[in-house]
Amino acid sequence: MYFKKSQNTDALAALQRSEALDATHYDIHFDLALVLLSDSNYAQAADELEKAAKLDSKAALGHVLLGRAYQNTNRTLQAVEQFKIALRLEPGIPLGHYHLGFAYASLGRNREAILEYQKELDQASSNPSVLYQLGHCELEAGEWDSAVEHLKKATEIDPDNADAFYDLGKARLLQGDAESAMPALRRSIALKPSNPTPHYQLARALEKAGKKEEAKQELETFATLKKAQPVTGGMAAGPVQ
Repeated sequence: MYFKKSQNTDALAALQRSEALDATHYDIHFDLALVLLSDSNYAQAADELEKAAKLDSKAALGHVLLGRAYQNTNRTLQAVEQFKIALRLEPGIPLGHYHLGFAYASLGRNREAILEYQKELDQASSNPSVLYQLGHCELEAGEWDSAVEHLKKATEIDPDNADAFYDLGKARLLQGDAESAMPALRRSIALKPSNPTPHYQLARALEKAGKKEEAKQELETFATLKKAQPVTGGMAAGPVQ
C-alpha cells in the first residue's frame, strides 16, 4: 500500500520488518527490490533479487530485474546472463530482449544488440524506446537507411525525445541529405537547448548546404555550450518498464 502511494520510506520500513520476521518468502525480497529499484538503489536491489532467485530460480521477471540492477552497477556481463536466463524461462517476457539489447550495446556489441531490439520490436512494434535504441545501434553500425526508418518512427510516436531527433538528423546527414537533417537537429536543440552536440551536427549540415555564416554561428554556439558543460560520468540505465 505504501509503495503504491509512492511512500517509499514507509514501504521500505514495513518490508524490511517483514524480511526480519521471515526471510524465506520470495515475494518479500522481490517487493523490497521493487522499492529499491524505484529509488535507484541498484546495489541493494541486486542483493534482494539474488536472495529471491535462490528461493525461486524459475521466476523470469526476477531475473530481468536482477539484470537491470547488475546493469546499473557496472556488472554488465552478469546482467547479460540474467536476461538470457529470463528469456529461456519465458521467451516472450516484455522488454526481455530490449534489456538484453541494451546490455549488448553498452558493451559495444552493436550487431548483437540490433538482433535483440529487432526481436523486441516483433512483440512491441510501437514502443518508441525500442525504436530509438534500435535506430541508435543501426546508426552506430553504419546502417543509415534502417536507422532513419526506425528513428523517424520513434520521433513520430514520441515527439519529445531530443536524442531520437539528434540521431535522426545525424543519420540523414550521413546519408548525404543535409536539408532533411536540419529540421531534426533544430528540433533536438529546441527540446534540449543545453546540449552542444546537435549544434555541431547542424553546423556540418549548414556547411554542406552552403550556408557558411549560419554554420559559423552554430559552431560558436557549440563551443560555448561545450565549455560550460559539466564533466559527468556513470552509466545510463536506459528506459525501464
